[in-house]
Amino acid sequence: MNCQPVAIGGRVIGPGNPPYVIAEMSANHNGSLDRAFELMKAAHDAGADAVKIQTYTADTITIDHDSPEFRINGGPWHGRTLYDLYNEAHTPWEWHPALFEMGRQIGITVFSSPFDASAVDFLRSLDAPAYKIASFEAIDLPLIAHAASTGKPLIISTGMAGLKEIDEAVAAARAAGCRDLVLLHCVSGYPAPAEDANLRTIPDMARRFSVSVGLSDHSLGNAVAVAAVGLGASIIEKHMTLRRDGGGVDAGFSAEPDEMAALTEACRVAFAALGEADYSPKASERGNMLFRRSLYVVEDLAEGDLFTDENLRSIRPGYGLAPKRLPDVLGKRAAREIPRGSPLDQTMISPALAKDDH
Repeated sequence: MNCQPVAIGGRVIGPGNPPYVIAEMSANHNGSLDRAFELMKAAHDAGADAVKIQTYTADTITIDHDSPEFRINGGPWHGRTLYDLYNEAHTPWEWHPALFEMGRQIGITVFSSPFDASAVDFLRSLDAPAYKIASFEAIDLPLIAHAASTGKPLIISTGMAGLKEIDEAVAAARAAGCRDLVLLHCVSGYPAPAEDANLRTIPDMARRFSVSVGLSDHSLGNAVAVAAVGLGASIIEKHMTLRRDGGGVDAGFSAEPDEMAALTEACRVAFAALGEADYSPKASERGNMLFRRSLYVVEDLAEGDLFTDENLRSIRPGYGLAPKRLPDVLGKRAAREIPRGSPLDQTMISPALAKDDH
């Protein structure tokens, strides 16, 4: 597997680098630009690397129609029409320049998910550093190709996509000139049950497509994301809100600021803990090496006394000969007087055999 690293906003993403944490704002601005700014600052304070927004309008993503196929059945948005939901949830395009500028001011990367070609072109005019294709758009190959043609890094979320569809999405991106590609394993449930996560898909996907793979996490809590880091996830994306009880179409499955801070810290600790295959004593344990077991004389011995199970034992601390030497020493004689509590060393053992061993 040869996964080329990808850089977004100067941050290198991929094997050997800490997970890149994306706070997904989605609709959690609740229609307020000030709230969007507050959320961005909270994401920065929580240690996220980036804030991701979404670029669409109700008219670019669907049509205003109330027939059953345009109405949501089940889940957190049950009964709503697609048009009504997206009209409430969208991030106004006129906010985008201010959101990108706020990111520059506070030092957090901002990029977006475009949902049609006009959104790609608009984001390109703002010099967006990357593009994210949402799971529901992963089958829109013309959209993928158009985003890929910008030459910017492309992240494709794979929720609901089968292996053939993922292969087609990757092929479309590559054919359009995409060099910097990351795939996100995703379960598009809101929230997604942990038992549906199937995180072993992450290393499998990386092997199949020779790209870095991350996780777009819709589960509750941090356990799934931390486990994903252990399996090599290079990106962790999580919806974020200021308060789950503050309303908003995505708030119920989003992380609050303290939870996002805990997530970023836990994911980076998990990455640091991975390290590498290493069987040597670690710096943190070297001081305890002396408390391992070793051979000690536990009764006063005179010169010539036999070493027996009663007067020679494997105990802590570790200043004496290794316990594996015990069978070799038993039955031999003390080379000199040895007081109780002495760590056994080679000079204490007479090379001559005991008379009754002849």
